[in-house]
Amino acid sequence: MIRDPYIVPALTKHTATVIMAHGLGDTGAGWVSLAQTWRRRGKFNEVAFVFPNAPEIPITVNFGSPMPGWYDISKLGGNMTLEEAIKTQDEPGILRSREYFDSLIKKEMNNGIKPSRIILGGFSQGGAMSVFAGLTHKEKLGGVFGLSCYMLLSDRIKNYLPEEWANKKTPFFLAHGLEDAVVPFASGKASAAKLKELGLENVSFNEYENLGHSATPEEVDDLENFIEKALAAQGEGNVSAGL
Repeated sequence: MIRDPYIVPALTKHTATVIMAHGLGDTGAGWVSLAQTWRRRGKFNEVAFVFPNAPEIPITVNFGSPMPGWYDISKLGGNMTLEEAIKTQDEPGILRSREYFDSLIKKEMNNGIKPSRIILGGFSQGGAMSVFAGLTHKEKLGGVFGLSCYMLLSDRIKNYLPEEWANKKTPFFLAHGLEDAVVPFASGKASAAKLKELGLENVSFNEYENLGHSATPEEVDDLENFIEKALAAQGEGNVSAGL
């Protein structure tokens, strides 16, 4: 069972939504400070922030004990080769979570928000899920971001791309610390390269010195700029007004 997301409502007329997914072992509440930071800065008053909670599932690297996770992880750390990482990915779990991410987007659309005014993103496992769900979503989104993450099912991602690839031109923002010992920097950089190789036309990759598997104020500033530009490119309004 998945607990309801933590929601920070828009302060003015709700015209856009940012969905931010947490990493392994965390909860949606762990990233609410991101919205609070932007509220203090007077940013994104028209934006509602949705912080979903992953279900508690058995996690192999946690000795099989349940913890919040979007999919199982059987190996972790920088000693694993890219081939091992791909082979050990929990494809059924990834696809289940993609359905849930799609339902979050659908709920916002049902509330009158155009998909092009929805930004999907996350950190670590949540970032990996957001990139995968954003890549393969059938509606064009406003933007997708992944912090300290990697690309899921990269050897078969083309099997999941819709025939009419709505998000080919959608801006993607990836960011990674050079000192990340959980998700190696090389994995993040290779993921950005893979996105471009697939044919994504708007991919940015930001790197941060002296940063491990966490976020930094500079990174938050860069993400803020990314969201501002992505929403500005799509204008304002809801579904009824925009169609």
